[in-house]
Amino acid sequence: MSDPTIEFKAECIDRAKSYPATLIAEAAKIFMVESTQPKYSYNFSWMGRPIIQYPQDMVAMQELIWEVKPDLIIETGIAHGGSLIMNASFLAMLDYCEAIENGSLIDPTKPKRRVLGIDIDIREHNRQAIEAHPMSNRIDMIQGSSIAPEIIAQVKDYAKNYKRILISLDSNHTHEHVLAELHAYAELTSANSYCVVFDTIVEDLPDNFYPGRTWGPGDNPKTAVWEYLKTHPEFQIDKSIQNKLLITVAPDGYLKRIA
Repeated sequence: MSDPTIEFKAECIDRAKSYPATLIAEAAKIFMVESTQPKYSYNFSWMGRPIIQYPQDMVAMQELIWEVKPDLIIETGIAHGGSLIMNASFLAMLDYCEAIENGSLIDPTKPKRRVLGIDIDIREHNRQAIEAHPMSNRIDMIQGSSIAPEIIAQVKDYAKNYKRILISLDSNHTHEHVLAELHAYAELTSANSYCVVFDTIVEDLPDNFYPGRTWGPGDNPKTAVWEYLKTHPEFQIDKSIQNKLLITVAPDGYLKRIA
C-alpha cells in the first residue's frame, strides 16, 4: 500500500522542479533584488530576538532540523542572536517530541542537544540578551574569528562528543573567508545532514548593492561554494530546497552531505 505522506512529498518536489522556468521564479528574483537594500530581512524576530533572515529560509531550517534531528548545530555569525535562539528552540522541540515518543521525562535544565555560535565580535548587549533568554541553556558562544586556527581547534574539540551535526555559515561573506570556513567546518557535517551557506544570493545581485563592503559578484559565499565542491564530492547542492523556496538568500547554499 502506498504512503500518502510520501506521495504528497514527492508531488511537492516534482512541482517545485518546474518553478525555475515560470513567472513565479521571475517574480521571486525581482522581489529578492528589490527587498535587499530596504533591509526587508531585518524586520523579523524569533522569540523576541532579531533574526535578520527571510521567513522562507527560517522555514527551510525548521524542515532540515526536523529531518536531520541533529544533536549539535554549529553557527558562524551571531549578530543579535535570533538564529541561535531559533535553532535552539527547534532542538528543544526535538527533545520534547522524543520524550513523548519514548514515554520519558525531560529535564529542561539539562538539554541533550546544543547550539554553538561563533562570532568575531559578540556585542555585549547582544550577549546579555541571549544569555537572559529561556533558550540560553542550550546555547554556547565563542568570540573570535571563525577561521582562526585556535578557534577552529576549539570548535572541533567541542564537537567531538556529538554524533549528528548540522552546520550554518553566516559571517563574513567574502569568497576567501567562506571557503576557509568550509574547509574548517564542513567536514564536521554528519552524513545526510547539511552545511548551509547563507548569502550566496550576493552573486546574483547587482554589483553596486554593497558599497563599502569587500564582497560582491565574483567574490562571495556562492563562489566559495562552487570552488569547494570541485574537490569535495561528498557534498551536493540540494536544489529541491531553493526550487520550492524561490525567495531565499541561499541559492546553491543548501549543501547535503551524501557520503
